[in-house]
Amino acid sequence: MIMEHAKPYEKIALQYHISKESAKYFLGRVQKSFKTERPPHKLIVNFMEIQGVEFLLTPYEIATMMNESGVWSHTLINEPPPVADDNDLSL
Repeated sequence: MIMEHAKPYEKIALQYHISKESAKYFLGRVQKSFKTERPPHKLIVNFMEIQGVEFLLTPYEIATMMNESGVWSHTLINEPPPVADDNDLSL
């Protein structure tokens, strides 16, 4: 498959070595970081490519970067609390 014709989630999956399902979830979470107007997946991927994002940030971090740069200047939701994993719970 040629990358030019790949779907946005396929590009994310390949670039960051995650599953296609995880890539779809990631893009959806970036969109849901905005209150009403949500950016298209293609715009998110293009933004990440232009910014040269080398490792996968949280969806909210990407949304914040898009908002602050003016690429998608719609209102963000409040930042979600960090997710605790099992290691955090055992401390």
